[in-house]
Amino acid sequence: MKRVLIVDDATFMRISIRTMLEKNGFQVVGEAENGEVAVKKYVELNPDIVTMDITMPDMDGVQALKAIKQIDNNCKIVMVSAMGQETFVREAVMSGAKGFIVKPVNEEHLVKTLSKL
Repeated sequence: MKRVLIVDDATFMRISIRTMLEKNGFQVVGEAENGEVAVKKYVELNPDIVTMDITMPDMDGVQALKAIKQIDNNCKIVMVSAMGQETFVREAVMSGAKGFIVKPVNEEHLVKTLSKL
């Protein structure tokens, strides 16, 4: 069972992603509301996969991705972005993100993307 850390500043998004994942056999080991918390939780929980929102206060998803990459070069992080954030998505993929999902999150696409990792 793949262990997932969900990172998003919107509580409803975290609940929505958690529901989709748990329904499809993933184990959600933690949630974070910004990049700083995400980095701490990554170290603490050592998840298999991270779903990382791009736009968040304090530390955004791309900064958090880079910070986690420095801790664990083999991390599997999938970016979650709203439409029109292509430049951030490109930067994230170049920085080591394993893929991206566009909001509103499609359950089938989410499960397929994470299952491939």
